[in-house]
Amino acid sequence: MKRVGVISTAFLFLVLGSTVPLCAQHEQQGEKQGEPEKQAQPAKQAKPEQQQQQHAQKQQQDQNKQQQQHAQKQQQDQNKQQQQHAQKQQQDQNNQQQQHAQKQQQDQNNQQQQHAQKQQQDQNKQQQQHAQKQQQDQNKQQQQRAQKQQQDQNKQQQQRAQKQQQDQNNQQQQHAQKQQQDQNKQQQQHAQKQQQDQNKQQAGKSAQQQPERTQHAQLQRTQQQQRTQEGEQRGAWQQRRAHSWESEHRTWQQRGGYNGYRIPDDYFRSHYGRGHWFRVYSLPFMEVGGYPRFQYGGYWFSCVDPYPEYWGNTWYQTDDVYVSYFDNGYYLYNRRYPGRPGIAISISL
Repeated sequence: MKRVGVISTAFLFLVLGSTVPLCAQHEQQGEKQGEPEKQAQPAKQAKPEQQQQQHAQKQQQDQNKQQQQHAQKQQQDQNKQQQQHAQKQQQDQNNQQQQHAQKQQQDQNNQQQQHAQKQQQDQNKQQQQHAQKQQQDQNKQQQQRAQKQQQDQNKQQQQRAQKQQQDQNNQQQQHAQKQQQDQNKQQQQHAQKQQQDQNKQQAGKSAQQQPERTQHAQLQRTQQQQRTQEGEQRGAWQQRRAHSWESEHRTWQQRGGYNGYRIPDDYFRSHYGRGHWFRVYSLPFMEVGGYPRFQYGGYWFSCVDPYPEYWGNTWYQTDDVYVSYFDNGYYLYNRRYPGRPGIAISISL
């Protein structure tokens, strides 16, 4: 409002400054038309008025000029102020726009940075979870592998313990059978001795009366026992003859390994092997569980294999055989067929 009042005052001075000379000119023209007489006055009379008029005009012009200059200066100051104000407003607006743009850029950068940080955190979290899962899977596999190894080890230990227990039971059973056989043999020998002593006493009493009858009875009894043993062996060996020995016979390795009694090495070398042959017929014989057994060198030998079909029917009477240790097991070989495989045998006490 202050600026509007100053502009209005300056404009008023300009208008007044321009109208006053015009009025003075009209008055001078009226005076010239209305008073022709005054024109006839001498020049001395008209000169002071003219000077006054010129002086007044000059003063008015100076005043108008000053007012005009003052108005122009005021207008220039006002324009300068308006221009400065406009420039300041423009600068403030530019600063505000620049600050707004900077703030927007900063917000955008912050958002991008936060987004990048979140993506990196998510990626790190996924990688960590993946690594944890891999570690868990690896631990689980190692644990399962360790459990399986432990189970296998326990199973092997259990099987080994069972086998040891079976071997021990077999040895105890074989030892008990040997003791029972020895006891039976002693009882049989004792009974035979008693019978022989009794027969001898009876024979001594009647030796004078019936010598020929007694000798004939003894001979008849010996022949009968021999025929009985021959019949038992013949029947037992005939039942164990193979039809196709190559397919029916099995080595100890095929049977899962030898699990019978093992003869001490020193004793075996001095009583068995290729240089110690014998004939089965002259040895103690029995059949246990369908397997023929004979005793030689203080041990019982059970033939778990059938004998080959190319061995003779009476090989146990006519052929020399020997016991040998081969490929972690005991076998019975026939000297009549060198280079041929032996039959698997199991040893017991």
